[in-house]
Amino acid sequence: MKSTPELLARLTGRTATVCVVGQGYVGLSVAAGSAEVGMTAFGVDRDVERIAGLQDGRNVVPGVDDTLFATAIATGRLTFGTDLSVASDADVVLLCVPTPVVDHRPDMSFIEGAGRALAPHLRPGTLVVLESTTYPGTTEQVLQPLLEATGLAAGEDFLLAYSPERIDPGNEKYGLRNTPRVVGGLGAEATEAVTAFYAQIVDEVVTLSSPRAAELAKLLENTFRMVNIALVNELAQLCAEQGIDTWEVIKGASSKPFGFMPFYPGPGVGGHCIPLDPTYLAWQSRRDTGRPFRLVETAQDINAQMPTYVARRVVEALNEAGRSIKGAKVLALGVTYKPDVGDVRESAAVHVIAQLLRKGADVSFHDPFVDVVEEHGVSLSGVQLTDQVIADADLVVLLTPHSSFDLDRLMDTAALLFDARNATGARGRANVVTL
Repeated sequence: MKSTPELLARLTGRTATVCVVGQGYVGLSVAAGSAEVGMTAFGVDRDVERIAGLQDGRNVVPGVDDTLFATAIATGRLTFGTDLSVASDADVVLLCVPTPVVDHRPDMSFIEGAGRALAPHLRPGTLVVLESTTYPGTTEQVLQPLLEATGLAAGEDFLLAYSPERIDPGNEKYGLRNTPRVVGGLGAEATEAVTAFYAQIVDEVVTLSSPRAAELAKLLENTFRMVNIALVNELAQLCAEQGIDTWEVIKGASSKPFGFMPFYPGPGVGGHCIPLDPTYLAWQSRRDTGRPFRLVETAQDINAQMPTYVARRVVEALNEAGRSIKGAKVLALGVTYKPDVGDVRESAAVHVIAQLLRKGADVSFHDPFVDVVEEHGVSLSGVQLTDQVIADADLVVLLTPHSSFDLDRLMDTAALLFDARNATGARGRANVVTL
């Protein structure tokens, strides 16, 4: 493509203009990162309230690093809007839209909608990169035809590539800059251009041979985690039945300096990645080969049963204390899917609460990041975490151990504490039960 050398010059010179479609924590992070290094960045989203907040200079997106956002805003190079026509002025367009799972099938409607909306504004010479997590073949089979509908051809008139997001909300060690990026372009020129772009905003770029390889690499990352979490979740159930301390077992195994990586049990998996991404592989395997992805499907079943298992353990803990679950006052601490983030999507903690409510418990919750829960049949407003509230509960169940929780205070004040994450590390305390 004749314009590729000019594009590469703007990318390596950090004078390129970037349009990021979707301003969730993925899109906003990469838009801010682009502006921080000197590029002009447009953040586009159809959520009017979100855009209004961002235009006011407020970081209204949970999971986005406050320092990165503030630095990008201070440059004056990051602006926001709802009009995708700004893409016609962009050298690079990034699509960072959701890919949910509906009825155990990948929902491509957001990618399809973004592709159709972008096509009329796509100008020759532009690099288009899909960042949404999805199944192998999406970039070429779903997005490419939509972008080519107006007559432009990928590889001849514009460049097309895939680079999966790797943002881990709440991770203080690894952020946008020091987390390597995997990229795969449709052809050599696209691969060179997408590598040049991400090399400006991250320290390391890992270049693969195709979008399909990059798409599958992302699914492998999260499937690996999901399968190993399922392994320790099932181990935890076996240990409970055998009277063995799960956490002691994991500690012992972790002493091996090779061939082992520790994972930890809990009330289940949540968030936008681990519960959903492996479904793409299982669905594609059945669609394309007619075979189930048996390990993935089994692991999904194990993890999906953990909220029920944790609820049952809570019932047993109350029974041991001479209290029925029916009418028992249960205080749930932490309802987000992981510590120190405000995201309740697919939160296992909420599923546990739903199970306890169905069993007749009088459940209240506290979470420093969430005021109201309206998920999975649960409709609750949070309570203040006072000593009286803790002491009045028949059982306190620690589901998501945010760093702000005073664990010593909880152990000293609660009549009975069920620690589903081993956050307390309590041993030998009569009022503390661990998973």
